[in-house]
Amino acid sequence: MIAAPEQRSVDPQLATEVLAHLAAQIDSARRLYGSILAQGKAIRERDVDGVIMRLSEVKTEMSLRAQLEEQRTDLLVRTGIALGIPAPSVTLEAMTTLMPAPEAIAARERSAELRGLLAEIAREHGINRALMRQELAFLDHLVRLIGEEPEAGYGPTGPDTVPTPTHRVVDAQA
Repeated sequence: MIAAPEQRSVDPQLATEVLAHLAAQIDSARRLYGSILAQGKAIRERDVDGVIMRLSEVKTEMSLRAQLEEQRTDLLVRTGIALGIPAPSVTLEAMTTLMPAPEAIAARERSAELRGLLAEIAREHGINRALMRQELAFLDHLVRLIGEEPEAGYGPTGPDTVPTPTHRVVDAQA
């Protein structure tokens, strides 16, 4: 005898909450993406105030995203209870088994959009970090030139060492 697939009851309220949560995640990711793009522009223009302002925006958005993560955890726990599985094992596909078909399709689409946005955010953030490193390395180089300090690292004969500076106040010979 072949076992019939387990029938799960559809939970329209869960579907509504998941779709609203995904929409909030997408809105947040779009704001974060905009701030990161603006930060990259400010870095390229060497606009220190702009970089700091965008960093503040990113920090604020990350705080809001922490709240969204708490909501996500609540949805996972609720779904886990309904499915009889631990919350960390709940996937979007598992959630969609509790949703009406149209809402399940919409949830998958929103999830794909969110994943795409998060990938773009990670990519742009990586570029910004590389640009900042480049700018800081250039600044370090300038400061060393002004201070007449040798570059850190290895030279042709091994590790560079800082020579003891020689200061001659009086150069007299008898």
